[in-house]
Amino acid sequence: MHRRFLHRHSVTLAVVGLILSSLLVGLTVGAQETTSKRGRKYKMPPPSARIEVTVLRDSSGKPIQNASVIFHAVENGHAKGNMELKTNEDGKTVIDVFPKGGTMRVQIIAKGFQTYGDDYEIDKDQMAIEVRMKRPGEQYSIYKPHPEASEGGKDSDAPKSADKPAPPAPAPTDKPAAPPSQTQPK
Repeated sequence: MHRRFLHRHSVTLAVVGLILSSLLVGLTVGAQETTSKRGRKYKMPPPSARIEVTVLRDSSGKPIQNASVIFHAVENGHAKGNMELKTNEDGKTVIDVFPKGGTMRVQIIAKGFQTYGDDYEIDKDQMAIEVRMKRPGEQYSIYKPHPEASEGGKDSDAPKSADKPAPPAPAPTDKPAAPPSQTQPK
């Protein structure tokens, strides 16, 4: 009988000891986690802007589906990575990972249209960009006249007299000019 008594109490004491030790370990671990300064500190990401790009045909204003919209993060004038998204059936795509206050370069490529590209300052929480894509034009040739182009760094709208001085007028002579087939006497 004495054995049974000892066995029961020893099992009971062992169970109570395990419970108390697990509680004490849990309390000390919890205390260490709250007062510990080890590890990386969490740094909040900068607030980002929601940017919606709409791609339309210039001629009709209808949306262009499946156009590639490439977003480049620009830092100090250099692209720092990119992300490409496709437009939906409404010609729209949305991105919300660019931080406010930064610069973003948008490039749009659509089959059958001229490539578009421009830089945008992200200064608002929400931005809407509408791009009208044009059909490709005639290839530029140096052998054809381009009245809208500038000449030598000067605008073509300026009068020609301002660009170059007029040639001097020929001096008056008493003799009539000889026909081109004959030589003049000296």
